[in-house]
Amino acid sequence: MLGVVVVGIGIAGRVRIRDLLNPLPNSPIENLKLMGFVSRRTLGNIEHLNQITLDEALHSDEVKVAIISLENQVHEEYVRKFLNAGKHVCVEYPMALSAAVARELWDLADAKGKILHVEHIELLTAEYNLLKQKVNGKELIEGTLHFTGGPLDRQRTGFPAFSGISRLTWLVDLFGELAFKSAIFSENQKQQYWKMTVHFHTKNSRFKWVVVLKYSLLLRPVIWIEERGPGLRREKHINFQFKSDILDRIPAVPNNHVGLFMKDLNLFAQKLVGQKLTDTFEKKRILHCLGLADEIKAFYEQTPPN
Repeated sequence: MLGVVVVGIGIAGRVRIRDLLNPLPNSPIENLKLMGFVSRRTLGNIEHLNQITLDEALHSDEVKVAIISLENQVHEEYVRKFLNAGKHVCVEYPMALSAAVARELWDLADAKGKILHVEHIELLTAEYNLLKQKVNGKELIEGTLHFTGGPLDRQRTGFPAFSGISRLTWLVDLFGELAFKSAIFSENQKQQYWKMTVHFHTKNSRFKWVVVLKYSLLLRPVIWIEERGPGLRREKHINFQFKSDILDRIPAVPNNHVGLFMKDLNLFAQKLVGQKLTDTFEKKRILHCLGLADEIKAFYEQTPPN
């Protein structure tokens, strides 16, 4: 049994506690024993679990694993602390607010011989998996993904390209690595409104010319829009134009009885017990998305918003 602490008791942290206390039957999650939780607030007991201090969690020989469910701005700090203390770590996306820091953290995990797992539940939804099936094998002409939602506290969540990185992850997972071209930013701080429109093109779509037996690189435009403000419903809209057809809506599918965080916890537990490794593609995808977010942020800092 591996002792686990949950760090951060917001919505996600409470779901983590629920799932650890009620693991999937016959899954590697049953090898995890919840030892308590860490919070910067004084909460007492939750679900008959004791609140422990950060220092106690870091120095306890019984705690082998930390699940970090805190705001984006402090992910790096807490991941680094628990890895340095010799603990395995699961952290919500984004794992850090730059690709360079993410590489440092993975290097630290490797040096310590520990698992560093980054939660990306957006890839585990039934709607996304059906969408991916519909996209696979098709030749893209151009694609747009537009997300809307309520206001965010940027001091806690970071720059929009990082707080919205789950949508960027969708695009990269569907269409391969992307190259950043340009971005347009609109913002009204008084009204807590902003909109970010990012233009990419694909990088790795290669099609063989039968006659000349050479490869031609076909760059296809991909647009990512993040829009947040009061009254905006949390929705995703797509328009993917392929040579064969158009996908203009995300497929509706019934909810799975296994929750997304439980699915992610199972993946993490598989890594902990040696049933699954963090593969090279997973790391490459995460670092590529963070690198694109770095580029978008740098572009924003040089280009005043409208």
